[in-house]
Amino acid sequence: MKKYLISLLVIIFTVSMLLIGTSCSEEALSVEEFVEEEVPLTREEPHDGEIDLEISISPSDDNDPSWSHDGKKIAFSSYRDGNEEIYIMNADGSGQTRLTNNLVNDLAPSWSPDSKMIAFDSNRDGNHEIYIINLDGSGQTNLTGNPADDNTPSWSPDGKKIAFQSDRDGNSEIYIMNIDGSGQTNLTGNPAFDAGLAWSPDGSMLTFDSNRDGSFEIYIMNADGSGQTNLTGNPAVDFSSSWSPDSKMIAFQSHRNGNSEIYIMNADGSGQTRLTNNRADDFTPSWSPDGKKIAFSSYRDGNGEIYVMNIDGSGQTNLTGNPSDDKNPSWSPDGKIIAFQSNREGNFKIYIISAGGQE
Repeated sequence: MKKYLISLLVIIFTVSMLLIGTSCSEEALSVEEFVEEEVPLTREEPHDGEIDLEISISPSDDNDPSWSHDGKKIAFSSYRDGNEEIYIMNADGSGQTRLTNNLVNDLAPSWSPDSKMIAFDSNRDGNHEIYIINLDGSGQTNLTGNPADDNTPSWSPDGKKIAFQSDRDGNSEIYIMNIDGSGQTNLTGNPAFDAGLAWSPDGSMLTFDSNRDGSFEIYIMNADGSGQTNLTGNPAVDFSSSWSPDSKMIAFQSHRNGNSEIYIMNADGSGQTRLTNNRADDFTPSWSPDGKKIAFSSYRDGNGEIYVMNIDGSGQTNLTGNPSDDKNPSWSPDGKIIAFQSNREGNFKIYIISAGGQE
């Protein structure tokens, strides 16, 4: 998502590959005000027994649903105020609270592991910077303080570091810093485009996307930047990595079959296995917290739908079954609910559905 995905779109289209659109904007920004509003919940017509529940009711787009690690809240960005702001709400959609309030855009919320703070991307200083904020909207702090663009923050599993993407070296690189902004370090140090970072759940490694070998591949490195290794080694485009909860396997998206399909591999790059197989695009894989399922988005029905499958590719099931576009699945920490984006009301909003298709 974010600036990285927009740049990646351009590159992939250049090589005639289709990259799915993201729901994030290129800008961001915020201040110390917050507003709380209670909103009613709306139920959709059931599809094959399941019920989709719309929880972020707004006439404007709501994007990037992100669960707190305790499972009690969902952070998201919203255009309901005329620009993109960071909001949080309870898991049932109640207590929708605006954390940021300014005339530019704040986006890409990332929860701290203790669920007490959120890191986000803001351009309130004229360029994109990484900020953190408390859940009451207080303590908004610019961590990066660099005239270049810094974006897509991601907390380390132990809560001591924040990884992010930066173009301060003239190209996109993966950086890391302490949560007070000190110790900013370039991990990748390569003249190519490095982005799309993902922490392993045990915090020892990071995966990222890089075109240093000509096409985008999935790379892995230790948390200190050492041991950078190309895992996929394929001339087609591979990206969008998602770690299994035990840090032993990685799901990813690949164009090696002429369209986007979901693959898995071991964390050392061995055992690359295609899980989906159809002429439409399957994308944005996401492991369930128990490691037994993978959720993903698919256009096999002519529009975007949320699917789940077993990790061997069996049991592929359409959860949403709606003629509009549903995308970007996000598992609740207990694995019972999936949050996603849908434009079934005309604009993108946040919905939740039971991971088993039943509520």
